[in-house]
Amino acid sequence: MQFVKVGNVAVLFSKQLPITRSSFNARDYVPLICGHIDAMFASVRKMTTAASPSVVIRIPRRMQERIENIKQVQSKRTNKLPTVKAGRLLIKSKNPQLNQSVGYTLGKFEQPALASKGWKSKEAPGDYFTINSIQSAPPFMVKHEGEDNDTAGHKTFECFHICPELVETLQSLNIIHPTTVQMKTIPKILKRHNILCAAETGSGKTLAYLLPIIHKLQAEKRLEEFTDKERQIQAVVMVPSRELAEQVTSVARSIGQRFGLVVKVVGGGRGVGNIKATFSHSQPDVLVATPGALLKALWKRFVSLSELNFLVIDEADTMFDASFAGMLEKILSHTQVASRLSETVGFTRKAQLVVVGATFPGGVGEILSKVTDLGSMVVIKSQMLHYLMPHVKQTFLRVKGADKILELHQALKKAEQEHKGVLVFCNSASTVNWLGYTLEEMGVCHMRLQGEMPAAMREGIFRNFQRGNVDVLICTDIASRGLDTQRVGFIVNYDFPESHTDYIHRAGRVGRAGGSGGGEVLSFVTHRWDVELVQKIETAARRRTSLPGMESEIKNPSHKTDLTIE
Repeated sequence: MQFVKVGNVAVLFSKQLPITRSSFNARDYVPLICGHIDAMFASVRKMTTAASPSVVIRIPRRMQERIENIKQVQSKRTNKLPTVKAGRLLIKSKNPQLNQSVGYTLGKFEQPALASKGWKSKEAPGDYFTINSIQSAPPFMVKHEGEDNDTAGHKTFECFHICPELVETLQSLNIIHPTTVQMKTIPKILKRHNILCAAETGSGKTLAYLLPIIHKLQAEKRLEEFTDKERQIQAVVMVPSRELAEQVTSVARSIGQRFGLVVKVVGGGRGVGNIKATFSHSQPDVLVATPGALLKALWKRFVSLSELNFLVIDEADTMFDASFAGMLEKILSHTQVASRLSETVGFTRKAQLVVVGATFPGGVGEILSKVTDLGSMVVIKSQMLHYLMPHVKQTFLRVKGADKILELHQALKKAEQEHKGVLVFCNSASTVNWLGYTLEEMGVCHMRLQGEMPAAMREGIFRNFQRGNVDVLICTDIASRGLDTQRVGFIVNYDFPESHTDYIHRAGRVGRAGGSGGGEVLSFVTHRWDVELVQKIETAARRRTSLPGMESEIKNPSHKTDLTIE
């Protein structure tokens, strides 16, 4: 060490710290410089205790600023901004350092630190993270910023000016306030617009189309009481499964029977004789059908859609995929769908089209452009479309395949104590059967539902589950589309879903309109190829954005098509 006297100030420097204009690099010597400056202050304090005159230490301002800037840069590199603040947690991880609070917002270009980042490694099993529920009420019953009171759940169904008997029927079913999607959809259908409605699961889409249709049909039925004309089918609702067909039929009958409207259902898995028997006495006012059964009825000329007023395609993302698209096109060729608003009124009116789904259907443009003008369709999209539901707790557990059955058994024991209805989803019918046999050996009472079952065996299974005859239903995605699961409080993805769409539909079986509480979803992540989807879900949750890669608009077909189907 050596002292260099500058005026009346002694400055302490080290001989090992050569400071010249050519060789000095402040970035490299910041720790040493700071140390020597501290030592200098200490030495000067000792010197000033003996001498009475005060000593002023002067350091060049440019040197001070440079040192401070370098120290700030180094602190930013070594210390990440904390993602946890006081209050509730949005993301709770096994590693507390990866938690994220509700009050923290990621920057636009900030990359989130994912709890699932290393889940492809062999050491990952046993890790987990949870997306906590951050609100108690479903978003489709909550007023959002920018919305008026009409969509806030304060209005009743009387605001639509539908017939009083229909409002009374709803009140008797304890349905008082319309949801957001009902507030937006019902007036448009009443005004005869073609509609494409995409809204989150459990938001009341079935009533959103059934109420205006039944209101219109009961008014026309009263006018036709004085005519001798044989009545044809007025409305067709197409759904992808017989379970959903039975459910929609039950709702339609409960609100339409007061007006004498006849509602019938035809589902898959039945022979031509059973379909013929459905129409042997008379044509219904409302027909609920799966595509395959309806196509058989059309080929055999059991039904006619020539005087159809309403055509509803429910669960549209499924109905427009490859498994149903061909049948859907053939059915549409038997209908006259209105291309503009003026064609939905008058004596020669055409069918009004209503397309409904929980996710935006990808192939809707290709098919519908052949029968109607896409520009005439009114698109209604929920603000929470393709978002994770904020009122549903969702846990992701990285687990070995051999340990899944034990984890499931523990989860079912916990749900049994809380008396919750449970849906356990598998990706294949064979897994449903195997898991059922295994749970039987463990003494777990349950039912199974999968598409390869004979129709007679499937009939009534879901209805018994809804009635509470059993609390656990092991199923494939056949139970994830549209079915009313108000009593379900717990979802287990025994097999992780194969797409964002499947995850949204499965998770949407809890936290539904009319249900109690938000519910919980537990997902087992076993395979490396599942991790990528998990990471996208976690990223969307941390950023509070919609899930990526999903359709959000009607896409016009890439090639010009005729307005008729061959």
